[in-house]
Amino acid sequence: MQNSTKRSSNLLKLIILALLGTISLVLFFINFPLPFLPPYLKIDFSDVPALMASLIFSPIAGVIVVAVKNILYLAVSGAGDPIGVSANFLAGVMFVVPVSILYHKVKGVKSIISGLVAGTLIMAIGMSVLNYFIILPAYGWFMGWEMSQQVIWTSVLVGVLPFNIIKGIVIALLFIPLFIKMRSWIENQQARFI
Repeated sequence: MQNSTKRSSNLLKLIILALLGTISLVLFFINFPLPFLPPYLKIDFSDVPALMASLIFSPIAGVIVVAVKNILYLAVSGAGDPIGVSANFLAGVMFVVPVSILYHKVKGVKSIISGLVAGTLIMAIGMSVLNYFIILPAYGWFMGWEMSQQVIWTSVLVGVLPFNIIKGIVIALLFIPLFIKMRSWIENQQARFI
């Protein structure tokens, strides 16, 4: 009987992660550019469901939601831009995992704020490094563009780095009040799946 309860609990967890991944995809399409940054850098709130999953279950659950969103996006968009999708996945993981790790160590609003700050910094620095060494050169090769080191460096300094810092701040400003409102519900969900 206990085995069957565990199986149904795991099935429910998978269904919840799939639903959060789908919600994340919908939020991914609701995006907006920032007026002073390149128009291809758009802010969206698709990491919020991944943050929820990572708080209720574990950091891995957040990674799964980010992965589901990007796999669904590839399926819906016809896989026109695998480099951008990979970059979005990596950025989401860098942002969500630190929040979840800090929250699961010490549950509370302070750990959420610390996690969001850490996640923003890790995402901003990590994506800057990845864009400089891998993502932008890959885009240049994929699109047939000549990209000098100067162009890549400028793109990172005036585009990628400020964008990821602003994105982290915007999501944090949305997520902190959301977490405060939903804290007891999140804790109830955690208790259900232990």
